Formats: sequence, C-alpha cells, structure tokens
Amino acid sequence: MKNRARLADFFGLERNVVAVAAAMFLLGFGENLWKAFLPKYLEALGAPVLAIGLFGTVRDFVDGAYQYPGGWIADRWGRRRALMLFIGLASVGYVLYALAPGWPFVFVGLMFSMAWVSMASPTAFAVIGDALPRERRAIGFTVQATLKRLPVLVAPTLGGLAIAAYGVRQGVRQGLVVAIALALVALAVVGRVRIPVVREEAPVGIRGVWRALPASLRWLLFSDVFIRTCEGLVDVFLVIYATNVVGLTAPQFGVLIAIQMATSILAYVPASKAADRGGRKPFVIATFLCFAAFPIAVVLSKSFAALAAAFVVGGLREVGEPARKAMIVDLCRPEIRARSIGLYYLVRSSAIAPAAFLGGLLWKVNPTLPFLAAGGVGALGAVLFALTVRERELVTD
Repeated sequence: MKNRARLADFFGLERNVVAVAAAMFLLGFGENLWKAFLPKYLEALGAPVLAIGLFGTVRDFVDGAYQYPGGWIADRWGRRRALMLFIGLASVGYVLYALAPGWPFVFVGLMFSMAWVSMASPTAFAVIGDALPRERRAIGFTVQATLKRLPVLVAPTLGGLAIAAYGVRQGVRQGLVVAIALALVALAVVGRVRIPVVREEAPVGIRGVWRALPASLRWLLFSDVFIRTCEGLVDVFLVIYATNVVGLTAPQFGVLIAIQMATSILAYVPASKAADRGGRKPFVIATFLCFAAFPIAVVLSKSFAALAAAFVVGGLREVGEPARKAMIVDLCRPEIRARSIGLYYLVRSSAIAPAAFLGGLLWKVNPTLPFLAAGGVGALGAVLFALTVRERELVTD
C-alpha cells in the first residue's frame, strides 16, 4: 500500500485526474483509428486539395470558437456535467462522419466531433489546477498526455491496416464504429469526477477574463500563436506528403505516428518532473524549437527511414508541453480558471485558423513550400518566447 501511495504521489494520480485521463485514453484510442487519415477520407469522398486545406482551417477555427464556451460551461455547470455533454456531442460527430455520403458532410460532423477536442480542453486543464498543487501540475499533465497518446502507438497502425484491407472509406468507417463504442464507455468513466464548483464573487465576462490574464500568460499566448501557425500550415498535409509524394503506404504512415508518440511518451516523465522542480521555461523553448524543426525534417525526407527520423523530431515537440500547460494553469485565477484557459485557446486557435488553407495554397505552387514556411514561422515563435517570458514571473503566481 505504501508503494502504491508513493507511486500515486509521484505521478499525481488523484482520483479526478485519473478519471479524466482515462476518458482521454478511451476517446483517444477511438479517434486515432481514423483521425490521421481524415484528409485521405476527404480525398476519397471527392474533396479537392483546397477543400482539404479548408477543412484544416475550419477545424482550427472551430477549435478556437469552442474553447471559451467550453470553459464557461465547466465553470458554471461543473466539471463532470460539462465532460459528459462534450462526449455526447462528439459521439454525434462520429456518427455523421461514418454516414457521410460526400465530403461536405464531413464538415458538418466536424462541428460536433470538436466538442471533445476543444470544449473539453479547458475542463481537463482546470481539473489539474483544481485537484493538484502547483509543484505537481506538470506531472499531472504528463499523466493526462501519456494516457491520451498511448493509443497512438497502436491505433493509427490498426487504422492503416484496415484501410489497406478494406479501402479508405470502409477502413475509416470501421474505426468510427469503434470510436462511438468507446465514447459510451468514457461517459461512465467521467461520471466519477467529483470536483465542487468554485463560485465567483461577481459575474465576470469575457473582457474581464482577458484583463485578468497576467502579462506573462499573454506573451506565452502570442508566441504560441506563431508555433501553432507553424503546425497548422502542414498538419493536414503530412499524410498526403508521406503517401503521395514519398510513396508510403497507409500502414507505414501509421507506424510513423506510433514512432512520434513513443518518442513523446518517453520524454514526458523526466521532462515534467524536472520542470516542476527546476523551472518551466527551458523545456518550453525546447518544444518550440522542435516545432520549427519538424516540418523542415519532413520535407528533407525522401524515404521511410528518413521520415521515421523526422517523426522522432515531431515527437520531441511534446517534451515541454506539460510544462507549458502547467504554466498556463499556474497563472489563472481559480474561480475563472476554465474560462481563462478557454479564452487562451480561443485567441490562439482563431489566430491560426487561416494557416491550413494558406498551406493548401502554397501546396498548389509546390508541395515543399508549406513545410519551409512553417519552419520559419516556428523559429520566430521560439525566439519571441525566449525574449519575452521571464521565468521569475512564472514562479510567483
């Protein structure tokens, strides 16, 4: 029992944190059976390349638009009720994806499926802030991130094998059926969340929430916009570049995703424990530099082995993610925590929404251009963060 308690303390395994992380695992496994192949699914349904780029832009826009309402619901309704609502809405999206007779219907499904990815994000952050003290938050985010990403070691490869065996349409739809079943199990899991609502003394609107964000958090947000623009320029085109340009098969691309996630998971625990003890900033800088390096590494790759090395770099993009998330939570007032996190991601995702469509325009000129542009934008974001965010400001909140 002592060893179990010691292990739980080391990893921040508080009951509510574990329940949310388990739900992330279940939904993550279901989604990753098909998520990486959605651009190919759109292509199979007749979508042109600009529509695929537009899909990424709409996804990023919805991601931003849903964040603040998700945080508002979590602060007002409570964490458990909010999570159950978001899982239910996402399940509707999975059904619409599976039944889509043409590519425009996938856009409709996106409006529902993003409820889990986007609306639930501030709630998951807030659970860490509510349940754990500051010195254990980075490791708490590591637990969430690890259980969210463990399925990626297996699920994309399984999804790729299903596509290879049954074709893109049928393979993706089989994965969606599994995702719907796992979402129902996740509903039962989040029903175990028990965190009381922290009532604010007076109602705070979105302007008040923005004014409550300290300067350090705003600078982190601005630099993060550059980094996620870097990601958004190429994210939806990774599978197309790997399969159409380099010539990989769908199962091989699934293996690349698994390599990326394995790298992330191996880096999480030592990096997050070091960030909790010694400071967050160096790990966030390392993450941002890897974001800039990843698209350059991809576009320089002409074989599976080279892409495997590039996806190791992609995995290292997560080395400072628990530290960055803990940094955000550290700087948010408890009574408006979920809304503050939601507003952060609303601004970030809204700002980067055009990136995927711009990537599509650059792709039409030359498939390497969005990757080169992404590398430059990511480097700017890393420099901005390094010059503007002060470590001593982060440790006082």
